[in-house]
Amino acid sequence: MTTDSTDTPTGTRAQWLEDRALRTIIGTALALPYKQRVALMGWLVRKVIAPRVGYRKRALDNLAYIWPDMPEAEKARIADGVCDNFGRAFIENYSVRDLLARADQTSLTGDGLPAIEQARAEGRPVLFVTGHFGNFEAPRAALVRQGYQIGGLYRPIANPYFNQHYAQNMHDLSGPVFEQGRRGTMGLYKHLKQGGMAVLLFDIYDSGGVPIDFLGKPAPTLTSAAEIAAKTGALLVPFFGVRQADGLGFVAEFDAPLTHDDIVDQTRAMTAALEARIARHPEQWFWIHRRWKPKRQRRRAAATTAP
Repeated sequence: MTTDSTDTPTGTRAQWLEDRALRTIIGTALALPYKQRVALMGWLVRKVIAPRVGYRKRALDNLAYIWPDMPEAEKARIADGVCDNFGRAFIENYSVRDLLARADQTSLTGDGLPAIEQARAEGRPVLFVTGHFGNFEAPRAALVRQGYQIGGLYRPIANPYFNQHYAQNMHDLSGPVFEQGRRGTMGLYKHLKQGGMAVLLFDIYDSGGVPIDFLGKPAPTLTSAAEIAAKTGALLVPFFGVRQADGLGFVAEFDAPLTHDDIVDQTRAMTAALEARIARHPEQWFWIHRRWKPKRQRRRAAATTAP
Protein backbone atom coordinates (compact mmCIF):
# COMPACT_ATOMS: atom_id res chain seq x y z
CA MET A 1 0.00 0.00 0.00
CA THR A 2 1.37 3.38 -0.87
CA THR A 3 1.37 6.00 1.83
CA ASP A 4 -1.55 8.34 2.27
CA SER A 5 -0.84 11.42 4.33
CA THR A 6 -4.57 12.10 4.64
CA ASP A 7 -5.15 9.02 6.82
CA THR A 8 -5.65 9.86 10.49
CA PRO A 9 -3.64 7.49 12.72
CA THR A 10 -5.03 6.29 16.03
CA GLY A 11 -2.93 5.35 19.03
CA THR A 12 -2.46 5.92 22.73
CA ARG A 13 -1.90 9.29 24.37
CA ALA A 14 1.62 8.18 25.31
CA GLN A 15 2.34 7.46 21.65
CA TRP A 16 0.93 10.84 20.64
CA LEU A 17 3.15 12.60 23.19
CA GLU A 18 6.18 10.62 22.06
CA ASP A 19 5.48 11.65 18.49
CA ARG A 20 5.07 15.31 19.49
CA ALA A 21 8.49 15.20 21.16
CA LEU A 22 10.07 13.60 18.08
CA ARG A 23 8.43 16.10 15.77
CA THR A 24 9.82 18.93 17.91
CA ILE A 25 13.35 17.50 17.70
CA ILE A 26 13.04 16.97 13.95
CA GLY A 27 11.57 20.41 13.34
CA THR A 28 14.26 22.13 15.42
CA ALA A 29 17.03 20.27 13.61
CA LEU A 30 15.56 21.01 10.19
CA ALA A 31 15.67 24.73 10.95
CA LEU A 32 19.48 24.54 11.02
CA PRO A 33 21.82 24.48 8.02
CA TYR A 34 22.32 20.94 6.74
CA LYS A 35 25.84 20.31 8.03
CA GLN A 36 24.99 21.61 11.49
CA ARG A 37 21.74 19.66 11.74
CA VAL A 38 23.43 16.39 10.79
CA ALA A 39 26.26 16.92 13.27
CA LEU A 40 23.80 18.00 15.97
CA MET A 41 21.62 14.91 15.60
CA GLY A 42 24.65 12.65 15.66
CA TRP A 43 25.79 14.28 18.91
CA LEU A 44 22.29 14.33 20.42
CA VAL A 45 21.66 10.64 19.84
CA ARG A 46 25.18 9.64 20.88
CA LYS A 47 25.36 11.72 24.04
CA VAL A 48 21.78 12.14 25.21
CA ILE A 49 19.15 9.90 23.62
CA ALA A 50 20.95 6.58 23.13
CA PRO A 51 22.25 6.28 26.72
CA ARG A 52 18.82 7.16 28.15
CA VAL A 53 16.67 4.85 26.02
CA GLY A 54 19.08 1.91 26.14
CA TYR A 55 20.38 1.99 22.58
CA ARG A 56 24.01 2.30 23.60
CA LYS A 57 23.74 -0.57 26.08
CA ARG A 58 22.06 -2.73 23.46
CA ALA A 59 24.86 -2.00 21.02
CA LEU A 60 27.44 -2.92 23.66
CA ASP A 61 25.56 -6.13 24.52
CA ASN A 62 25.39 -7.13 20.86
CA LEU A 63 29.08 -6.41 20.37
CA ALA A 64 29.90 -8.53 23.43
CA TYR A 65 27.76 -11.35 22.05
CA ILE A 66 29.47 -11.32 18.64
CA TRP A 67 32.99 -10.31 19.62
CA PRO A 68 33.42 -11.26 23.31
CA ASP A 69 37.21 -10.89 23.18
CA MET A 70 37.13 -7.34 21.84
CA PRO A 71 38.64 -4.81 24.28
CA GLU A 72 36.03 -2.80 26.17
CA ALA A 73 37.43 0.48 24.89
CA GLU A 74 36.96 -0.68 21.30
CA LYS A 75 33.39 -1.80 21.98
CA ALA A 76 32.68 1.61 23.51
CA ARG A 77 34.19 3.37 20.49
CA ILE A 78 32.07 1.36 18.08
CA ALA A 79 28.90 1.79 20.15
CA ASP A 80 29.39 5.56 20.22
CA GLY A 81 29.96 5.56 16.46
CA VAL A 82 26.81 3.49 15.94
CA CYS A 83 24.70 5.96 17.88
CA ASP A 84 26.24 8.91 16.06
CA ASN A 85 25.61 7.31 12.66
CA PHE A 86 22.04 6.48 13.63
CA GLY A 87 21.34 10.09 14.57
CA ARG A 88 22.92 11.40 11.38
CA ALA A 89 21.03 8.97 9.15
CA PHE A 90 17.75 9.75 10.90
CA ILE A 91 17.85 13.47 10.20
CA GLU A 92 19.42 13.02 6.75
CA ASN A 93 16.41 10.99 5.73
CA TYR A 94 14.09 13.73 6.95
CA SER A 95 16.09 16.24 4.89
CA VAL A 96 14.80 14.90 1.58
CA ARG A 97 15.59 17.96 -0.53
CA ASP A 98 19.10 18.30 0.91
CA LEU A 99 19.78 14.57 0.72
CA LEU A 100 18.86 14.58 -2.96
CA ALA A 101 20.93 17.69 -3.65
CA ARG A 102 23.99 16.22 -1.95
CA ALA A 103 23.50 12.93 -3.79
CA ASP A 104 25.08 14.57 -6.82
CA GLN A 105 28.37 14.27 -4.91
CA THR A 106 27.88 10.57 -4.07
CA SER A 107 30.24 8.22 -5.89
CA LEU A 108 28.52 5.21 -7.47
CA THR A 109 30.73 2.14 -7.68
CA GLY A 110 30.55 -1.61 -8.08
CA ASP A 111 30.05 -4.45 -10.52
CA GLY A 112 26.27 -4.07 -10.37
CA LEU A 113 26.07 -0.69 -12.11
CA PRO A 114 26.16 -1.93 -15.73
CA ALA A 115 23.45 -4.51 -14.98
CA ILE A 116 21.24 -1.85 -13.38
CA GLU A 117 21.61 0.45 -16.36
CA GLN A 118 20.85 -2.39 -18.77
CA ALA A 119 17.78 -3.39 -16.75
CA ARG A 120 16.43 0.15 -16.92
CA ALA A 121 16.97 0.25 -20.68
CA GLU A 122 15.15 -3.06 -21.09
CA GLY A 123 12.36 -2.29 -18.63
CA ARG A 124 13.40 -5.19 -16.41
CA PRO A 125 12.57 -4.95 -12.69
CA VAL A 126 15.31 -4.57 -10.08
CA LEU A 127 15.00 -5.38 -6.38
CA PHE A 128 17.77 -3.78 -4.35
CA VAL A 129 18.57 -5.41 -1.00
CA THR A 130 20.46 -3.75 1.80
CA GLY A 131 20.85 -3.56 5.55
CA HIS A 132 20.69 -0.94 8.27
CA PHE A 133 24.19 0.23 7.48
CA GLY A 134 25.62 3.71 6.92
CA ASN A 135 22.62 5.39 5.36
CA PHE A 136 20.57 2.94 3.33
CA GLU A 137 18.73 5.81 1.61
CA ALA A 138 21.91 7.35 0.20
CA PRO A 139 22.24 4.95 -2.79
CA ARG A 140 18.54 5.32 -3.49
CA ALA A 141 18.88 9.11 -3.50
CA ALA A 142 21.90 8.91 -5.81
CA LEU A 143 19.95 6.81 -8.32
CA VAL A 144 16.92 9.10 -8.08
CA ARG A 145 19.16 12.02 -9.09
CA GLN A 146 20.03 10.04 -12.20
CA GLY A 147 16.39 9.67 -13.18
CA TYR A 148 15.52 6.36 -11.54
CA GLN A 149 12.27 5.89 -9.62
CA ILE A 150 12.74 3.45 -6.76
CA GLY A 151 10.03 2.34 -4.39
CA GLY A 152 10.29 0.01 -1.42
CA LEU A 153 8.76 -2.28 1.16
CA TYR A 154 9.03 -1.08 4.75
CA ARG A 155 8.23 -2.40 8.20
CA PRO A 156 5.87 0.04 9.97
CA ILE A 157 6.93 1.77 13.17
CA ALA A 158 4.95 0.66 16.25
CA ASN A 159 3.92 4.26 17.02
CA PRO A 160 1.18 5.00 14.42
CA TYR A 161 1.59 8.78 14.70
CA PHE A 162 5.30 8.59 14.01
CA ASN A 163 4.81 5.94 11.33
CA GLN A 164 2.59 8.25 9.30
CA HIS A 165 5.26 10.86 8.61
CA TYR A 166 8.06 8.26 8.60
CA ALA A 167 6.40 6.43 5.68
CA GLN A 168 5.43 9.63 3.91
CA ASN A 169 9.02 10.80 4.12
CA MET A 170 10.22 7.66 2.34
CA HIS A 171 7.57 8.18 -0.30
CA ASP A 172 8.71 11.78 -0.81
CA LEU A 173 12.21 10.60 -1.69
CA SER A 174 10.97 8.37 -4.53
CA GLY A 175 7.78 6.35 -4.27
CA PRO A 176 5.86 4.24 -4.17
CA VAL A 177 6.49 2.62 -0.80
CA PHE A 178 4.51 -0.33 0.49
CA GLU A 179 3.82 -1.32 4.09
CA GLN A 180 4.94 -4.82 5.03
CA GLY A 181 2.05 -7.24 5.02
CA ARG A 182 -0.05 -9.13 2.50
CA ARG A 183 -1.50 -6.05 0.82
CA GLY A 184 1.83 -4.23 0.70
CA THR A 185 3.67 -7.27 -0.65
CA MET A 186 1.09 -7.65 -3.42
CA GLY A 187 1.58 -3.98 -4.27
CA LEU A 188 5.32 -4.51 -4.48
CA TYR A 189 4.83 -7.57 -6.71
CA LYS A 190 2.69 -5.51 -9.08
CA HIS A 191 5.22 -2.66 -9.09
CA LEU A 192 8.07 -5.02 -9.99
CA LYS A 193 6.02 -6.96 -12.54
CA GLN A 194 5.52 -3.66 -14.37
CA GLY A 195 9.30 -3.22 -14.61
CA GLY A 196 9.70 -1.09 -11.49
CA MET A 197 12.59 -0.86 -9.05
CA ALA A 198 12.40 -1.13 -5.27
CA VAL A 199 14.47 -1.53 -2.11
CA LEU A 200 14.03 -4.09 0.67
CA LEU A 201 15.98 -4.22 3.94
CA PHE A 202 16.55 -7.79 5.10
CA ASP A 203 18.56 -7.58 8.33
CA ILE A 204 15.74 -7.60 10.89
CA TYR A 205 14.97 -10.46 13.27
CA ASP A 206 11.87 -12.39 12.30
CA SER A 207 10.79 -15.52 14.15
CA GLY A 208 9.46 -16.95 10.89
CA GLY A 209 12.81 -16.60 9.18
CA VAL A 210 15.47 -19.14 8.30
CA PRO A 211 18.33 -19.35 10.84
CA ILE A 212 21.23 -17.99 8.81
CA ASP A 213 24.54 -17.23 10.48
CA PHE A 214 25.19 -13.50 10.70
CA LEU A 215 28.59 -12.45 12.05
CA GLY A 216 29.06 -16.01 13.29
CA LYS A 217 25.77 -16.39 15.18
CA PRO A 218 22.42 -17.77 13.92
CA ALA A 219 19.95 -15.00 13.11
CA PRO A 220 16.42 -15.81 11.85
CA THR A 221 16.19 -14.09 8.46
CA LEU A 222 13.28 -13.81 6.05
CA THR A 223 13.99 -15.07 2.54
CA SER A 224 11.22 -12.93 1.05
CA ALA A 225 13.59 -10.72 -0.98
CA ALA A 226 14.94 -13.71 -2.90
CA GLU A 227 11.44 -15.15 -3.28
CA ILE A 228 10.04 -11.91 -4.68
CA ALA A 229 12.95 -11.53 -7.09
CA ALA A 230 12.53 -15.10 -8.34
CA LYS A 231 8.77 -14.73 -8.87
CA THR A 232 8.98 -11.36 -10.62
CA GLY A 233 12.14 -11.96 -12.64
CA ALA A 234 13.80 -8.98 -10.95
CA LEU A 235 17.53 -8.54 -10.72
CA LEU A 236 18.52 -8.94 -7.08
CA VAL A 237 21.23 -6.37 -6.35
CA PRO A 238 22.81 -5.69 -2.94
CA PHE A 239 23.67 -2.02 -2.38
CA PHE A 240 25.13 -0.07 0.52
CA GLY A 241 25.54 3.60 1.40
CA VAL A 242 28.96 3.83 3.07
CA ARG A 243 29.45 6.96 5.14
CA GLN A 244 32.72 8.79 4.53
CA ALA A 245 35.19 10.18 7.05
CA ASP A 246 33.68 13.68 6.94
CA GLY A 247 30.44 12.30 8.38
CA LEU A 248 28.40 13.78 5.52
CA GLY A 249 29.42 12.19 2.23
CA PHE A 250 28.72 8.69 0.92
CA VAL A 251 29.95 6.13 -1.53
CA ALA A 252 27.12 4.02 -2.98
CA GLU A 253 28.34 0.48 -3.57
CA PHE A 254 26.38 -1.80 -5.93
CA ASP A 255 27.29 -5.48 -5.98
CA ALA A 256 26.80 -7.72 -8.99
CA PRO A 257 23.28 -9.20 -9.22
CA LEU A 258 22.74 -12.44 -7.32
CA THR A 259 21.52 -15.56 -9.09
CA HIS A 260 18.07 -17.06 -8.46
CA ASP A 261 19.14 -20.67 -7.98
CA ASP A 262 18.16 -21.12 -4.32
CA ILE A 263 16.42 -18.60 -2.06
CA VAL A 264 18.34 -19.58 1.07
CA ASP A 265 21.68 -19.38 -0.74
CA GLN A 266 20.58 -16.01 -2.09
CA THR A 267 19.83 -14.79 1.41
CA ARG A 268 23.18 -16.08 2.64
CA ALA A 269 24.86 -14.13 -0.16
CA MET A 270 23.04 -10.93 0.88
CA THR A 271 24.15 -11.56 4.45
CA ALA A 272 27.76 -12.07 3.36
CA ALA A 273 27.66 -8.80 1.43
CA LEU A 274 26.50 -6.95 4.54
CA GLU A 275 29.08 -8.73 6.72
CA ALA A 276 31.85 -7.54 4.39
CA ARG A 277 30.81 -3.91 4.95
CA ILE A 278 30.54 -4.38 8.71
CA ALA A 279 34.05 -5.85 8.77
CA ARG A 280 35.34 -2.61 7.23
CA HIS A 281 33.11 -0.20 9.14
CA PRO A 282 31.59 -1.87 12.24
CA GLU A 283 30.42 1.47 13.63
CA GLN A 284 28.11 1.99 10.63
CA TRP A 285 25.83 -0.99 11.20
CA PHE A 286 22.82 -0.48 13.50
CA TRP A 287 23.95 -2.63 16.44
CA ILE A 288 21.05 -1.08 18.37
CA HIS A 289 18.71 -3.63 16.71
CA ARG A 290 17.77 -6.86 18.47
CA ARG A 291 19.11 -8.89 15.58
CA TRP A 292 19.83 -12.24 17.24
CA LYS A 293 17.62 -12.56 20.34
CA PRO A 294 19.54 -15.65 21.53
CA LYS A 295 17.28 -16.27 24.55
CA ARG A 296 14.17 -16.28 22.38
CA GLN A 297 15.88 -18.58 19.90
CA ARG A 298 16.78 -21.00 22.69
CA ARG A 299 13.20 -20.96 24.01
CA ARG A 300 11.79 -21.65 20.55
CA ALA A 301 14.29 -24.44 19.95
CA ALA A 302 13.42 -26.03 23.32
CA ALA A 303 9.69 -25.79 22.57
CA THR A 304 10.07 -27.52 19.22
CA THR A 305 12.17 -30.38 20.63
CA ALA A 306 10.07 -30.96 23.79
CA PRO A 307 8.22 -34.34 23.82
